[in-house]
Amino acid sequence: MTQAPAATKAARRQHDREIIALAVPAFGALVAEPLFVMADSAIVGHLGTAQLAGLGVASALLTTAVSVFVFLAYATTAAVARRVGAGDLQSAIRQGMDGIWLALLLGAAVIAVVLPSAPALVELFGASDTAAPYAITYLRISSLGIPAMLVVLASTGVLRGLQDTKTPLYVAIGGFVANGVLNVGLVYGAGLGIAGSAWGTVIAQCAMAAVYLFVVVRGARRHGASLRPDAAGIRACAQAGAPLLVRTLSLRAILMIATAVAARLGDADVAAHQIILSLWSLMAFALDAIAIAGQAIIGRYLGANDAQGARDVCRRMVQWGIGSGVLLGVLIVLARPLFIPLFTGDSVVQDAALPALVVVAIAQPVCGIVFVLDGVLMGAGDGPYLAWAMLATLAVFAPVALLVPVLGGGLTAVWGAMTLMMTVRMLTLWLRTRSGHWIVTGATR
Repeated sequence: MTQAPAATKAARRQHDREIIALAVPAFGALVAEPLFVMADSAIVGHLGTAQLAGLGVASALLTTAVSVFVFLAYATTAAVARRVGAGDLQSAIRQGMDGIWLALLLGAAVIAVVLPSAPALVELFGASDTAAPYAITYLRISSLGIPAMLVVLASTGVLRGLQDTKTPLYVAIGGFVANGVLNVGLVYGAGLGIAGSAWGTVIAQCAMAAVYLFVVVRGARRHGASLRPDAAGIRACAQAGAPLLVRTLSLRAILMIATAVAARLGDADVAAHQIILSLWSLMAFALDAIAIAGQAIIGRYLGANDAQGARDVCRRMVQWGIGSGVLLGVLIVLARPLFIPLFTGDSVVQDAALPALVVVAIAQPVCGIVFVLDGVLMGAGDGPYLAWAMLATLAVFAPVALLVPVLGGGLTAVWGAMTLMMTVRMLTLWLRTRSGHWIVTGATR
């Protein structure tokens, strides 16, 4: 067998070290976030069923509101990484500050909407009469922490762009611990009930935002970057994030359609669907960590005018995505008999979930490629293409998914449609990366 040249092997090892150094901490930070909700659920659950149900509704609303603005992290990562690659750290941090100011403005706007409309939003989500008061209380208090949550997103993007994923991991762990301690103390020690849980989360989120701001402001002062809001810079951040907002909303629509179709199949199918969706989300965190590394590394290479380096690392990351997908698929197949009983002892639900999980397992290599190429194009600042590609994917997925109950398909068919969706995404992303049109070098795209 012909051996690869020593230089090629050395470059591959360098790419591997960079990917691991960024992806592993990023995965830890991604997993820490859902633990906030899990900790709240565990603590509030002991107050009563109505309180837990109220928390469930309010958390769903808050998660949706915050996830819509995830572009604050993605767009900021790409923009900052480009400037880092160009060797202009002052401009990189200035760009990051524009993203943080945009986060504060968006957070204030969300509060202005949520506070007066909380009862209507809770009713829209179908909360029962007993759960609604608790949901409204939790939603109104927790909404005060949304600016901090968005600052955390934007600041995370700044640090990722600066090739630092360890600090977000440490902050996420610290926030999780603080959230748990505050919740126990305020819910039970102070006797505030579900309001105590909400206040505990707000305080923890604000503390996380404060730590991030300290780190970013220290970097700004070190490199002489201005901290003042710049209208043109904030506007540029919003324009860069708009296509990613379209992408995110399209993806949310796909997940909502899948859940709605599963619900039409019956209680057992929708219960099995939620179990599979939780596992699918966990797998997504693992693959998204590689995508985050891709955003930071690709942006830096393009900012440094190294088009060939960007192509090489893209190729290597696709190999990582495929390998990770194969490994996750095998783990899903092997863990099926152990995983599903953790969520339900209902044999009907288990019978519905088992074959659908096989489809999910088979699709993991495709998912690995999708997540990696998504991260590559985000790192390149190719947001408009990502928006159009996701809209096209939604247009293909929606009619196929809606036909499942009409044609008598079951939950396995729903996840077959989800696999089709990921395959369409893979094709659109592969065509774009193959074309080379995403490769635009320089400090700005």
